Amino acid sequence: MSKPIAKFRRKAANGTIYVILSLLGLLWVAPIFYLVYTAFRVTPSTGIINTLFPDNLKLGFSNFSRLFQQTMFSKWLVNTLIVSVSSCALTTVFILMVSYALSRLRFKMRRPIMNVLLVLGMFPGFMSMIAVYFILKAMGLTNSLLALVLVYSGSAALSYYICKGFFDTIPRAMEEAAILDGASQPMIFYKIILPLAKPIIVYTVLTSFISPWCDFIFVNTIISDREKYTVSLGLYKMINAEKNSFNDNFTVFCAGAFVVGGIIVTLFMSMQRYYVEGITSGAVKG
Repeated sequence: MSKPIAKFRRKAANGTIYVILSLLGLLWVAPIFYLVYTAFRVTPSTGIINTLFPDNLKLGFSNFSRLFQQTMFSKWLVNTLIVSVSSCALTTVFILMVSYALSRLRFKMRRPIMNVLLVLGMFPGFMSMIAVYFILKAMGLTNSLLALVLVYSGSAALSYYICKGFFDTIPRAMEEAAILDGASQPMIFYKIILPLAKPIIVYTVLTSFISPWCDFIFVNTIISDREKYTVSLGLYKMINAEKNSFNDNFTVFCAGAFVVGGIIVTLFMSMQRYYVEGITSGAVKG
């Protein structure tokens, strides 16, 4: 095969790949663009069935005004922040302690415990939803934000493997030198390991925060009081409250989704560098 023909085929293949990737990128961006556009769209009738670009198209913040004035979105947002921050703090502490113990300590049941946790972590959380509901009901914790915090942070140890992989990359010589100087295991953990583990801590915080922030299934199962809704359940109930409320409140729903998504995007973008470092450093065999 001559070099010109091979070069042409390589360019054709690369061009085809770029076209496919561009189309996939447009398909991924289109729903986000539509959500943002609809959140700011102001028309005489704000239903979803309107023309995408009507002749009397106007953009403004009226949907956000309706969101905060005519709904309990502010309350739902505060509830979500309380649950997410509390769950994030507990989950991060649990994961760091379990990961450090499995990475650094050697005990008889270490390998079986790791295998059991890994297998249990493969099962989706909603499979235990009914059992968790009846346990919380027996404890009198249903319809409370505390129940959500307990549910989200209770299974934190099942996500130990990424953090453990990061701890495995830290040289043991540092700990051995600290032990020779008289340091205890807690002191080594807080004074030596944690300062070196900033990337994996940020990764753990982000993943622990996003899960309760976006969850809908457990909230819908446990919470029935409108005052204690999170944003996901509140927006769902708002848009399905009445027969015609979907069309009437769709732009308000998009405004709420824009606020919720904007907070997560801002948080993620501000910590993206540490997130990438954490997940790549922890992706090693323990």
